[in-house]
Amino acid sequence: MFDRFVRKQLSCLLAGSLVCVSGALAQQPSPPQRPQPIVAWSAKPVQATNWSAPNKPHWKLSDVLAKHSGQRSWQEDIVSDRDFIARYISMAPGEQTKRQFFADDRVFWIVQSGRIRVSIDGQEPFVAGPGFMVQVPYRVPYSIATEGGEPALRFEVIGAQAVPLYPSDETPAPLDGKKYMKVTFTGRGAYDEINKPYLDFTKDVVNANSRGGPFVKDDKTFANMIRGPGQPPPPASNLGHFHIGYSEFWLILEGKIDYLIEGVPFFTAEPGDVVYAPQGRWHRASFGGTGTATRLAINPRPDGMHNFQAPESH
Repeated sequence: MFDRFVRKQLSCLLAGSLVCVSGALAQQPSPPQRPQPIVAWSAKPVQATNWSAPNKPHWKLSDVLAKHSGQRSWQEDIVSDRDFIARYISMAPGEQTKRQFFADDRVFWIVQSGRIRVSIDGQEPFVAGPGFMVQVPYRVPYSIATEGGEPALRFEVIGAQAVPLYPSDETPAPLDGKKYMKVTFTGRGAYDEINKPYLDFTKDVVNANSRGGPFVKDDKTFANMIRGPGQPPPPASNLGHFHIGYSEFWLILEGKIDYLIEGVPFFTAEPGDVVYAPQGRWHRASFGGTGTATRLAINPRPDGMHNFQAPESH
């Protein structure tokens, strides 16, 4: 069969015919089609989950900074739910963490201001400035330190049940309700084509005019950059979608993002702000303003179901 194919191509080339070329073009696969929406009944809670502290619809970075005005080393819990803990952490000049790792969860953070020297086992140390997004796989030791004379502020996300573990040559920090003891284990997480040690948002996304995409993606953590040009908000009849198995939150990386969340008046979030939608609540995010905007959507299901309005409900 292969010989017949080769002879056919040679005969076409010798004859100078365009027939074979047009035939080959006709056999090219067509571009993939978007899957057609499926209409079904979804079990939306009658009483949608409420916000419980520290979770709230809209954390403004300006309010967080005002609360800690004059402090150089501090932290503020922003999200705490079944899946994640997310907090703003400010490290004073000269401050550094111990070498540590997490048993079964990636940790990732986004540098808001200042500079952080990052040391990850198996990687060359690097300095992460504002806009850098950094992640470390499970069971991979790492440490970070403030670089320079200004505090370094980062937004950090870890698994809800994650507690720090330490290499055997490190001294564990005391932890309420826990007793550290030496153990052995096998296996460590790794980087891949999507999960890379770091991404410079300004260089790799903004200056490259990228559409964004996933920065973290594994079986229980999804941090996805969603980027686009500003546009008028959709009509109020467009409720967006809801999730039935998890909550979702967003860190605003660039520009303005407009939100409509069930039970909350329409509002606009700006860089550094965090927005949270509990499971079961309609929510809608759109690119606001007139410039480009980016939000980092964070949830535990890379292929999580988005329950959109059926056509007749608009």
